[in-house]
Amino acid sequence: MAEYINIRGQSIEVVASDPANPTIGQIWYNSTSNTLKGGGFQVAAWATSGNMGTARQKNIGSAGTQTAALGFGGYIGAPTYSTNATEEYDGSSWSGGGNLGTARYYLAGSGTQTAALGFGGNPGIPPSGVGATEEYDGSAWTGGGNLGTSRQSLGGCGTQTAALAFGGRNPPVTVLGSTEEYNGATWVSNPTGLNTVRQAPGGAGTQTAGLAFGGDDPSPGLLSATEQYDGTSWTTSPGSLNTARGFLAGCGTQTAALAFGGAAPSNTGATEEYDGLTWSTSNPLNTARNEISGAGTQTAALAFGGITTVSTGATEEWTGAGLTTKTVTVS
Repeated sequence: MAEYINIRGQSIEVVASDPANPTIGQIWYNSTSNTLKGGGFQVAAWATSGNMGTARQKNIGSAGTQTAALGFGGYIGAPTYSTNATEEYDGSSWSGGGNLGTARYYLAGSGTQTAALGFGGNPGIPPSGVGATEEYDGSAWTGGGNLGTSRQSLGGCGTQTAALAFGGRNPPVTVLGSTEEYNGATWVSNPTGLNTVRQAPGGAGTQTAGLAFGGDDPSPGLLSATEQYDGTSWTTSPGSLNTARGFLAGCGTQTAALAFGGAAPSNTGATEEYDGLTWSTSNPLNTARNEISGAGTQTAALAFGGITTVSTGATEEWTGAGLTTKTVTVS
């Protein structure tokens, strides 16, 4: 049998703890755990997790991270249509949280699981956008300052005290490009709106470094255009989504964002990564769907809710590509 030293030209390193930054192909023996390990490459992919307690669609409000996420509101069908239910995700399962004061769907969210913001949306049938804003402290929602322009199907990003709202639709037909900033108490309108008006866009980033991508405008239809916000104005990025779509989800930062799901025009699981300049296609969701919601980062994202042919509570976790440590087993 060939020996490692003859194949690689060196002996296996013996260490008391795993290397902080292993390289692909590096092999070592951990004398503390008595295991043989190696550095390998992890392919980016989605993995299914525990379903939400209540299946729902129409872009649930969302906030938080992959292991501490928040989903609130959404559409559950007749006779109530909208819901005020809130659920918290702990990295494996969902549990109930405090109810929204105003039940609605097609709303936006920002912040964390214990300091979230929910704003805009549609409370029922027929379409009627609202400006209601609520703040979540980890157990209960309280009212905040209303949006200056009532809207549904809007994009959002940022934190509870520094949020950004953009685009959307003011029913019944007006598609918006207007932008508003929240300071923890009130919304302030920015006279410079999106360059391309749109409803149901994806969003990522912060109030001073925001990102808007995709969406829908009834006139040209589905969009792939991406815009970056610097705290004052929007600039169109040279990089557009590879799959034009609306009612998608997004997360991450302005220079490291993730876009997934949506209507293109049929349900899609398409997943793309943004580096601040261009979008690249990666492995798709296991369950293609639109009107989806998400949270987290480009390398550790969470996708939940939406519609396949019916409302779903399906939840998936995204792990980005990169180096990983593998335990070597010998048979």
